Amino acid sequence: MQHDSPPPHPGAAEPAGAAPQPAEPPRHDAHALTAGGRQANIVLDDRVYSLRITRAGKLILTK
Repeated sequence: MQHDSPPPHPGAAEPAGAAPQPAEPPRHDAHALTAGGRQANIVLDDRVYSLRITRAGKLILTK
């Protein structure tokens, strides 16, 4: 017979080497990122990505 260990309770210590996870990821308003416009450049490491808000109100992220 196999016994499963109980799930960790809130506030339990993280496994060694694991980075603590925030409750929710940060939220950013797309209109604030584009300064009220339709496009913004986002830099990750040495790469620049373009974030664009379409006329339909959707987001497109490209290299």
